[in-house]
Amino acid sequence: MSFTVIVPARLASTRLPGKPLADIHGLPMIVLVARRAALSQASQVVVATDAAEVMAACEAHGVKALLTRADHPSGSDRLAEACTQLGLQGNDLVVNVQGDEPLIAPAMIDACAAQLALRPECVMATVAHELRDVSEFNNPNVVKLVTDALGRALYFSRAPIPCWRDAPVAGQPAPGAVYRHVGLYAYQAGFLRRFPTLAASPLEQIESLEQLRVLWHGERIAVHISSERPGPGVDTPEDLARVRDLLRPR
Repeated sequence: MSFTVIVPARLASTRLPGKPLADIHGLPMIVLVARRAALSQASQVVVATDAAEVMAACEAHGVKALLTRADHPSGSDRLAEACTQLGLQGNDLVVNVQGDEPLIAPAMIDACAAQLALRPECVMATVAHELRDVSEFNNPNVVKLVTDALGRALYFSRAPIPCWRDAPVAGQPAPGAVYRHVGLYAYQAGFLRRFPTLAASPLEQIESLEQLRVLWHGERIAVHISSERPGPGVDTPEDLARVRDLLRPR
């Protein structure tokens, strides 16, 4: 199995300006992410960025990077341009690793790519893990998903789904039936290049979840159910402090 990891890195961030270049013990975060991804079975790892500063940081640390347009409305659009620059097409596999995941597990990247390779009827694959925490289940910032009998996504939502009608306590997740979505995606490169041409779906706009566009247009997303949670990502200064502590040399 051969696949390419692309790490989209947008310099502007509302909650943490300059996030890809945030220092973590002497290295820019984007470099740490790329190095973690390189521990997977990927044939190549490429950062796709809109900023010359990120390009320079990657090049200074031996990380391959591409400069993409600054006006992309989403990370998927940036990935699509990167696929074009790299000459990827058709059934070539691409894994999108978020640039704010310096603790991403290389094995999880491999599992996501393998899931898509095994499911030719699907244009994408993603990852989820079982969710048991009541507060997370009811938190709209935690994306939940449900699958069909073949392990393909039926729906993603910020709402607590599925709703356990006979739960002993209101709002309690049903055991073994609730999954938390992990923002790791594998794509067929041909579909990724086509994705920006698809009309946005009403569901995508309501939930603010881009993957719903794929389901709305009748395409399939395979889901790898992981036995482990991913390490924490970095969205805020508080997240950054926590990751710095976790990666602190002991």
